[in-house]
Amino acid sequence: MARAAIDEYLYLLDAAFAGPDWHSLLTNVRAVEPRDWLWLPPGGARPIGEMVAHVGACKYMYENHAFGDASLKWGEPLTNERRLSAVTADAVAELLRWLEEAQRAVRASVHALDDDRELLRPRRTNWGEMKETRWIIKSMIEHDLYHAGEINRMRALRQENDRWAYERG
Repeated sequence: MARAAIDEYLYLLDAAFAGPDWHSLLTNVRAVEPRDWLWLPPGGARPIGEMVAHVGACKYMYENHAFGDASLKWGEPLTNERRLSAVTADAVAELLRWLEEAQRAVRASVHALDDDRELLRPRRTNWGEMKETRWIIKSMIEHDLYHAGEINRMRALRQENDRWAYERG
């Protein structure tokens, strides 16, 4: 049972989600201040709180369709992307617990793969298309990094520190 590729995907899932580097999702989410969570820039439609909820909802959706019974639908409580309606310490903590549980579910399903050959197995996506398991895992990694950057940019605009570090001195 070869698992080197599965182990590498697990490493990358962990790094993209909660790695210590500046580009991980949780590193960027932890830099968000209370006043940032529901702020919208001019012309904006999705606050950071909704972006974070979107990432978690997609984790639940992808995991359920690729590794589960494909019963989860958009608009259900588990996939509610507007779950942060008020910024309180408890509400933010609950959002982050829910997000971390979504990551645990994804990670557990990837960890449960028997061997690297399963990475080539076609699995369901939430839009009905069949994709190789490795494509689905890769997409979840990319999704974390994409939204980490989006959250970082929006946070920097709100906190008015949107300059390169070398320019700030």
